[in-house]
Order: sequence, then structure tokens, then C-alpha cells
Amino acid sequence: MITIILSTNRPGSSTQKVALYYQKKLREKGIEAGILSMAQLPPNILETDLYGKRSAEFQVLQDIVSATDKFIFIIPEYNGSFPGALKVFIDACAFPASFYEKKTALVGISSGKYGNIRGIDHFTGVCHYVHLNVMPLKLHIPNIKTEFDEHGDLFKEDTVKFTDEQMEKFVKF
Repeated sequence: MITIILSTNRPGSSTQKVALYYQKKLREKGIEAGILSMAQLPPNILETDLYGKRSAEFQVLQDIVSATDKFIFIIPEYNGSFPGALKVFIDACAFPASFYEKKTALVGISSGKYGNIRGIDHFTGVCHYVHLNVMPLKLHIPNIKTEFDEHGDLFKEDTVKFTDEQMEKFVKF
């Protein structure tokens, strides 16, 4: 099972648009992928789901993570790195079973010109620590707000080419 991780809890985000685009393109290739959003985290997760505690609300998310073989993380740049909500999510998941020896593809996005290069590097370190195998082709999409057409799809030739290549390689990874 493939799960696309929408790595922010920000409503109406570009991250959500990219996640939906990946889901749509994978479906066109005959592959179903679910989306798990940081907006689904329990609002009081710091009190209910860290340090060995588990709420019924988070257990639903943990079950999705446990059933997933491959993850695609769509990660926006937050203060030169990745969102804190994503780190809290990783910390709340059962360790080491949640990610151990599973596979992931990483996509960085930003409104600036670097496509969250630094954040993807930071998150790669977290992935290595939890033994989540990172596919070498990591994408960085800068100026994300200029990348969508009127239907919410990515349309720039290079971006479409590289996202297609990443998805093709990830299916085989």
C-alpha cells in the first residue's frame, strides 16, 4: 500500500494540491494511494500520543502507517526545514515498526526559489534514523504557487517530467 503524507496541517495548502496531483497521476497508472494529512492529527497530540501513550484518534492513523509499505512525503518548507507537525507525527508513530525497512519518496516544495532543499535534507536524516529507505531521486519544486493550472494540476513541462519520472521509479523501488 502507498500512502501520500501531506506534511502540513495548513488548510488549503499547496502541499495538499501536490498530494492530490500525485494521487491522481498514480491512479492513472493503475495504482491506488491514500492520503494521510497532518490535519488529521489529534489537536492535543502532545498530551495524548507521545511517550508510549496512544489515543483512539491517533490509532486510526497508526493503523494506516502500519499497513503502508511505501510513503510519498510532500514536504513544504517551514523556516528552512520541514513542518513541526510532521516531526510530532513521526515521534508519535510506533517505533521502530512504523517505518522500519519500508520505502519512501520525498518531494520538497516552497514558495521561494529552492524547493525546500534544506528541509528535505533534514527529513532524510530522520528517515535514515527510523530505517526508512529513501529513494535517491528527491524532487524540489520551487515557486510552487506558479506551478498549478486552473484545475489544480502541475503543468510546467519540467515539473511534470520529473514528477512522472519520480513516480515511475518509485513504483519499481
